[in-house]
Amino acid sequence: MPHIDRRSLLGMAAVLAASGKAGAETQPETIALWPDAPPGNMGPSGRETVSSKGSLTNVSRPRLIVYRPAHPDGTAAVVIAGGGYAHIEAGNESTPTCQWLQSLGITAFELIYRLPEDGWPAAAPFQDGQRAMRIVRGRATDFGIDPARIGIIGFSAGGHLAGMTAVQPAKSLYAPVDSTDSVSARPDFAALIYPVLTMMPPFDHTHSRREILGSHPSEADSIAYSVERHVDAQTPPTFLAQAADDPISPLDNSLMMFAALRAAKVAAELHVFQSGGHGWGLGRPGTEVHAWPELFITWGKADPFRAPQPG
Repeated sequence: MPHIDRRSLLGMAAVLAASGKAGAETQPETIALWPDAPPGNMGPSGRETVSSKGSLTNVSRPRLIVYRPAHPDGTAAVVIAGGGYAHIEAGNESTPTCQWLQSLGITAFELIYRLPEDGWPAAAPFQDGQRAMRIVRGRATDFGIDPARIGIIGFSAGGHLAGMTAVQPAKSLYAPVDSTDSVSARPDFAALIYPVLTMMPPFDHTHSRREILGSHPSEADSIAYSVERHVDAQTPPTFLAQAADDPISPLDNSLMMFAALRAAKVAAELHVFQSGGHGWGLGRPGTEVHAWPELFITWGKADPFRAPQPG
């Protein structure tokens, strides 16, 4: 992992905004998640749409966009934007994060996943998350990455998707379609940024919960989709970052997750910023939350980015 100083991180947003050159070391390539139609035989009609700010809806072709660094260091991450399972905030979250990781030598895979809002089954995004991890690990040699150094990074609802993938990687979510589905879907590390994690009251008033579970879910269904309820000793090392004034996803999401990780004796780090709200992506220079990328890299260099994990 190359040395990253504070000045480099503070300048990253300006570089990205000016030219996007941090992500231009190679042109991104695209990998379809499924060889044929995705599971579910449902989904949207019409074309995929992208807003002026890079928000995606009407996704019918779930895929990975690959950001290969010029000099890969062997670490990789699947990066998942949020959007309440109704859209994908790629322009603000996953795309700049992938470009930033790429500039550090980390191979990044941006996940474009199916949305219940578009008519896909509630299981669709979780199927895509599992399949994405299996594809990346199964093709590790092709990308020059270590199959024991593949993580997952998620923002907001993408944090929920990343979290569910991390805590239940072996859960059978779809019928195997090829040899890729025999590969482990377990991330070797996870970073959950202002995540929606719990579906339990009183913290369940989120768009994510409504899209996945509807307006009046049973307690059993709420538990089934609450990430913190499924943490065990095999959960990968986890980095958490959230603002105390988050108006969308209460801070309790990260607090409960951190407590569950501690109870299971899983390596974890939690950063709580007094201000920042929600949806900050990499964070604007000069804000408290802009510190999280450097904190994450420091945490990762200490162990998760380089050491094979149990399981």
